[in-house]
Amino acid sequence: MPTQALEHWRDAGDIEWLGWQQEMPSLLANSHVVCLPSYYGEGIPRILLEAAASGRPIVATDTPGCREVVRHGENGLLVPPRNIEALADAILRFVDDPRLRTAMGARGRVIAETEFEQTRVTVATLAVYRRLLASLPGAGFAALTLIPCTWPT
Repeated sequence: MPTQALEHWRDAGDIEWLGWQQEMPSLLANSHVVCLPSYYGEGIPRILLEAAASGRPIVATDTPGCREVVRHGENGLLVPPRNIEALADAILRFVDDPRLRTAMGARGRVIAETEFEQTRVTVATLAVYRRLLASLPGAGFAALTLIPCTWPT
């Protein structure tokens, strides 16, 4: 999306555009819902993992990557890509129902802790690599070594 369009909508009072944000924990803490209206495959969007870990309900499009994090009706709502009416309806559903926001946010936190915890994801990824390497003819690859690291905050 062109920056000029965002600036125009901001100047007209149609949106609140924050621009680049470095301090995501405080931004998420001050949010009620996280929305990612993407219309193409995302991989696993980090913002959806951060939203779930922060206990925020999610509105996202039903696309690869988004649907791996968002369980429709459980920790958020999935809408068809490019369907503005469905997107608005999903957001309004959370606006109108604080208990639903709280319940789905809490469930998102559980999903983040149990399914997307960093060590668990790393172990699962390495298992895939091991299976792939073992399937190569003459690979002779006995083991992979896991080197612990931490990501900068």
